[in-house]
Amino acid sequence: MKETLRFAVLGPVRAWRGTAEVDLGSPQQRTVLAALLLAEGAQVSAGELIDAVWGMRAPASAAGTLRTYVHHLRKALASAGETVPVIQSVGRGYQLHVSQDDVDVGVFLRLFSRAEYAHDAGNVREAAEYLREGLGLWRGSALSGLRGDYADTQRHRLGEQRLSAYAMLMRADIELGSHVQAAGTLTGLVREHPLDERFRELLMLALYRSGRQAAALATYREAQALLADELGVDPGPGLQAMHQRVLRADDDLLAPALPARAEPADNPDQDSAKAATPAQLPAALATFVGREAELSTVHGLVAGQGEAVVSVITGMAGVGKTAFAVRWARQIADDFPDGQIFLNLRGFDQGGPPVPPGQALRTVLEVLGANGGKLPQDVDALAALHRTWLAGKRVLLLLDNARDAAQVRPLLPGAPGCLVIVTSRHQMAGLVAVDGAHPVHLDVLTDPEARHLLARRLGHARTAAEPQAVADIVALCCRLPLALAIAASRAATRPAMPLSAVATELYDSAGGLDAFRSGDSAADVRVAFACSYHALSPDAARLFRLFALHPGPDTALAAIASLAGFSLLHTRHLLAELIQAHLVEERSLGRFALHDLLSAYASELLDATDLQDERDAARSRLLNHYLHSADSARQFFRSGQDDVDLPPVLPGVCVEEFGGAGAAEAAKRWLNVERAALVASIGLASRDRRHDAYTWRLAWVIKQYLDRRGRWNEVETTHRAALEAVCRLGDPLGEACIRRGLARAAATLGLFQEAQVHMTRSLELFVATGDPAVSGEAHRQAGWLAERLGDIPGALNHAETALDLSRASGDAATTARSLNAVGWYHALLGQYEQALVHCREALPLHRTASDVCGSADTHDSIGYAHQQLGEYDQAVSAYREALARYRSSDVLYGSADTLGRLGDTYMTMGRPWDARAAWGEALDVFDALGHARADEIRNKIKESHADG
Repeated sequence: MKETLRFAVLGPVRAWRGTAEVDLGSPQQRTVLAALLLAEGAQVSAGELIDAVWGMRAPASAAGTLRTYVHHLRKALASAGETVPVIQSVGRGYQLHVSQDDVDVGVFLRLFSRAEYAHDAGNVREAAEYLREGLGLWRGSALSGLRGDYADTQRHRLGEQRLSAYAMLMRADIELGSHVQAAGTLTGLVREHPLDERFRELLMLALYRSGRQAAALATYREAQALLADELGVDPGPGLQAMHQRVLRADDDLLAPALPARAEPADNPDQDSAKAATPAQLPAALATFVGREAELSTVHGLVAGQGEAVVSVITGMAGVGKTAFAVRWARQIADDFPDGQIFLNLRGFDQGGPPVPPGQALRTVLEVLGANGGKLPQDVDALAALHRTWLAGKRVLLLLDNARDAAQVRPLLPGAPGCLVIVTSRHQMAGLVAVDGAHPVHLDVLTDPEARHLLARRLGHARTAAEPQAVADIVALCCRLPLALAIAASRAATRPAMPLSAVATELYDSAGGLDAFRSGDSAADVRVAFACSYHALSPDAARLFRLFALHPGPDTALAAIASLAGFSLLHTRHLLAELIQAHLVEERSLGRFALHDLLSAYASELLDATDLQDERDAARSRLLNHYLHSADSARQFFRSGQDDVDLPPVLPGVCVEEFGGAGAAEAAKRWLNVERAALVASIGLASRDRRHDAYTWRLAWVIKQYLDRRGRWNEVETTHRAALEAVCRLGDPLGEACIRRGLARAAATLGLFQEAQVHMTRSLELFVATGDPAVSGEAHRQAGWLAERLGDIPGALNHAETALDLSRASGDAATTARSLNAVGWYHALLGQYEQALVHCREALPLHRTASDVCGSADTHDSIGYAHQQLGEYDQAVSAYREALARYRSSDVLYGSADTLGRLGDTYMTMGRPWDARAAWGEALDVFDALGHARADEIRNKIKESHADG
């Protein structure tokens, strides 16, 4: 009988086959398993797994190392006679086939969900039992022992769910009358999470019910002092309200259960002469899921609030603003006994114009009981009367789908006690700044929330039967609630159809919105987006369409201005309009992007609206921007004679310029931020032969930066595309440049035969130019490859030829680098004095050429020669000079290489602590680069400990 696999992530990542624990290997290997487990059966791409293990410091060899980790995990998890591995390769990623019932986090989340349902249904005792069972699965912090951003993020996410479960359990215990026991548990939770006001509030309630009013008040004072000291803020409205209720010994606090809210019942005997209390809130969506953090935030706005409160719920079309607002409004309806009024302001309806403020005011006043025939016509007079009617009352107004602040402002009450909830696709910055509205932004659902939504609409049994299809649907709907609802409705009306077929329909229309078309315009993603789009100014609408052409994950102001051909100032104003309309996101300071479905919509509009010539011109401007901006940035890091002709800056293109103090650091930051967009732009250019000149020049311009950052896989990928492009153009100098870059990348990745082919052809083409500086540099690079191939005499021969040619050219930079190369190869041949002569001659030439990186290489060579001669103090001094220069130029491999030799020197000098420190720094870099030398350094550290 096959033994079942069980997994745990709520603590250390562990696995068992039957009762025997499985050895899961290194922390990195456990991270891969954790990422697959937390995907809940969904496919995880290789890129996502690489990010989980290494984050932003992924080494060039990450893909190969990842395959090794997966192989080891398959082997560890396999059982005898198993033909299909638990971890399967799917597309460009992997998928872990295991029931969520066999993963502790899956069981925990299922029990938490059951507890929610039980509690909502009034089965408090049953809810408490589910919560205790779920919390009993935890064995410490989730993913304990794993490091990195991914592990930290998942640990925080799961930890928040654990705290939510504890909060719900404590509330249930108090409702069940176990307030004494709850007070003890809550005291510990408050000690562990002193800034979490949920536990403080519940502890005050439990203490008060236990007859300890003074202790409850002391808990509040402690929270008040802590929040003031730590954050400089007062306790939140919820905690303040509890404080006031304890102070006045509110009888409701002593009720057996916490006060429940009931829907107001109709009164058929109500006096017809008096206006009925309005109760106009729409029905709450039965399948509403998630948004716990946002609901907690908005509940805090009104708890114990004496003033009129305005809250603005904003977000992109289809994100669920109305459903959220109705959910909140229904939860607090009983706090507003004088009525709840719902009004659709139709700010973004296709069918007609927005509701004018005067008409909206008339509607509200008539609902409140005013005689419509006697109402004034003037909007200001209506607004004054509206404020008069609301004075002294507690009324909730839900103003849905507002266009702008001007439409809403006349409807705001002037006296305390009322709540106005506004939903809008616009940010309503004016309402926030002038009227003190509290903004609440809704984003797309989290992955678990999206899955939960489908389960609520389709049934847990149906979604549990096809977890991969559910994951695919969630991904293809981009977690947008409206898109998920449309996909779910299609599946619900065809119960016999597998969810995999629904996912296939969505996949077949990927990149477009046809799969989200609905017969009802209120439930159609394209219609929802169109309402926001058609409200834009013409230039903002054009900018939105052109966003679809940008290939990177996000973009900056200068790039998007170049794409449209607008000035920076005008583009900044248009971006503000698009952000205000929630059509563009500012994901980080100065970085703009479209949601995936909005990008598909923008692409549809672009194809339908803008001529092909206009689209081609926009692409050319974008590529021109990136080429010249990258060339401007690389000027701070270039070395030697490596310039090629660039096309002129096109009209309408904004080029990033770097000048003044800190220019080099600014250029480095720009390259770091724009790396993904630059690589993606090469891919964009390579898809159209008309952009061949941009394809190879962009690859050439960023090659040195990628090489210094250890991103050799990206060098290889971009240069392969560039080689095809430059060969089509028949440009021999361009081909020489690209082949040389490809040769270095291939050699670094261990593809030595291919590297030799490219370097040989590159050398032929460079020598054919007749330029001694160019030929000399080509020979120096050929020497570098000869060294990698183990041919040191051949490397020295190339370097000496390079030196002769460089001296003939009179170029200081190439001469200095050639001198260092000659010196280095002499050192490798054991001729250390000759090495020092050549390297020392190179140093002043490096200074003349301002070649910091070349100077670092030469100091490293000098250090090596001194080390081999037994002159250890001079070696240490030279290595430290090299390190300072490598670090200033952000050369990762060079710094690690030098640190390794510095550690060797310290060890020989009898300074093991200094040696281990240097090796430790080198190991961090080699690990980040995924370089094979990491194991060599790791072994040296181990041996040094063994030797004492």
